[in-house]
Amino acid sequence: MSEWMKRLEQYGVDLKTTMGRFLNDEGLYQRCFDMFLRDESLGNLGDALEKKDYEVAFAAAHTLKGVVGNMGFQPLYEAVCEIVEPLRSGVTENLDSKYRKITEEFEKIRALR
Repeated sequence: MSEWMKRLEQYGVDLKTTMGRFLNDEGLYQRCFDMFLRDESLGNLGDALEKKDYEVAFAAAHTLKGVVGNMGFQPLYEAVCEIVEPLRSGVTENLDSKYRKITEEFEKIRALR
């Protein structure tokens, strides 16, 4: 197992399950990881929250949830779930703190590369 994969596992990625989704191809996973880092969903979520456009925020958060789940980033996935469900239900309290938690987890993932 590469050092990078070990760091992913330490972060909380269930490598066995996640790599199964990527045909156990570390190169494919790395390419998808790099694409994830360039994905605009997180920025779209932040912009929408700033504008209080909760419909767009929900769409961005829901997209992010799917991508993060597929990548196996469990701590980030849990943080995203904490904002998706309130947005789905129309609850808008504490969204800034939930978004901050998401960005903190995102930075942890960025540091893994």
